[in-house]
Amino acid sequence: MGLYAQMVFPRLCDLFLNRPFIARHRRELLVHASGNVLEIGFGTGLNLRHYCAAVRKITTIDPNSGMHRLAQKRVKKAGIEIDQQVLSGERLPFADGAFDGAVSTFTLCSIDNVGQALAEVYRVLRPGGRFLFLEHGLSPEPWVQKWQRRLNWLEMLLADGCRLDRNIEQLVAGQPFSSVEVKKFYLEETPKTHGHMFRGIATK
Repeated sequence: MGLYAQMVFPRLCDLFLNRPFIARHRRELLVHASGNVLEIGFGTGLNLRHYCAAVRKITTIDPNSGMHRLAQKRVKKAGIEIDQQVLSGERLPFADGAFDGAVSTFTLCSIDNVGQALAEVYRVLRPGGRFLFLEHGLSPEPWVQKWQRRLNWLEMLLADGCRLDRNIEQLVAGQPFSSVEVKKFYLEETPKTHGHMFRGIATK
């Protein structure tokens, strides 16, 4: 992982994703979290202030050590037990059914083997556990899809492997969840290529 990925990108990520209209969507999603929660792609910890009192412990993973460092201030102020680990989502060192819930926000776009990561999320959830996700991805509009695919190479270069054209609903539904509920919309103040959102709950 190069200097840009560890030093520059985490700060850009923190700047662009720490906006009030995004915070509202985080809050509306995370009200459904409870118990012992796994957060994949923890980033700089922007979700922390939106977890409610029903959450007992959060285990976080992110492979970017620069993100880990930036998150420390928020972790220390969180007032909740947090186990923060620097590792990838494709191989989780946790037992089957270890978590009551799992969370992913602005993460599935950049995991190389996203199918394997989702399979791992499913594995570590207890029966009845819920996977909460807020992700950008493939637009339903053909002209937007065209530009998403044209811009992918640049997005991957500037945003540490992020892809614009992943169909998040399809990827989550590819796992054997008992139900997947998804709300799709365009994010405010954001180009359609980067702002088509999937906010959902998948139940094991």
